[in-house]
Amino acid sequence: MKKHILASLILAFSGLSHTAFAQQTLRIGVDPTFAPFESKATDGSLQGFDIDLGNAICAQAKVTCQWVEIGFDATIPALNARKFDAILSAMAMTEKRREQVAFSDMLYNTPNALIALNSSTLSHDTASLQGKKIGVAQGTIQETYAKKKWEPQGVEVISYANQMEIYPDLVSGRLDGSLTNIISAEQGFLDKPEGKNFAIKATITDKEVFGDGVGIALRKDDKTNLQLINQALAEIHKNGTYDRLAKKYFNYSVYP
Repeated sequence: MKKHILASLILAFSGLSHTAFAQQTLRIGVDPTFAPFESKATDGSLQGFDIDLGNAICAQAKVTCQWVEIGFDATIPALNARKFDAILSAMAMTEKRREQVAFSDMLYNTPNALIALNSSTLSHDTASLQGKKIGVAQGTIQETYAKKKWEPQGVEVISYANQMEIYPDLVSGRLDGSLTNIISAEQGFLDKPEGKNFAIKATITDKEVFGDGVGIALRKDDKTNLQLINQALAEIHKNGTYDRLAKKYFNYSVYP
């Protein structure tokens, strides 16, 4: 009997220890190739609005953020394989993704932009895109939109591992344009020397494809972390932390 009781106590404390560990650390998947939301500093550390936002959420929830770097296209399979607990990587909340994951409350919502040379005649008009080569990042909603709306109309949509790999081909003329997040286009390319001859040729919105803004993705059965994140997000809105971080990166509101 004593041995049975002792074994039961050991199992109980073991379970408590595991739960405590889970509550102390939140593992977050991120693809750091999408400035100003997530990128790497010269010293290799992670930086960007999503990184600051994630760290603020963890601090508010009194857990430690453990960032896990991964290619964007592999984030949802890796999440569901339990390689980390959440995805915070400018992921738009689309209906297709909601079939695979649960999402937190909205983090922000920004439009998308078609960028090309200043002298380019590319525009919203699909006719202006016919026969042109448009670069998109693999696994993104921009890729989904371009393949659904433009490719059937004779546009050559070329997918890249990430957005940063697109810009050199855009500058060299191997691409005619790129569809990406408007803020990433502005701060990750257009504001830099290599982007001086380029401009936003069209702003693209489509709720059906682009979804309801960006959120943090979690496994569908992970109610604990969903509640933890939403409560922390609500608090950093209330205490001004969200606005302070947003003003660090943007000169207009990204939270409707």
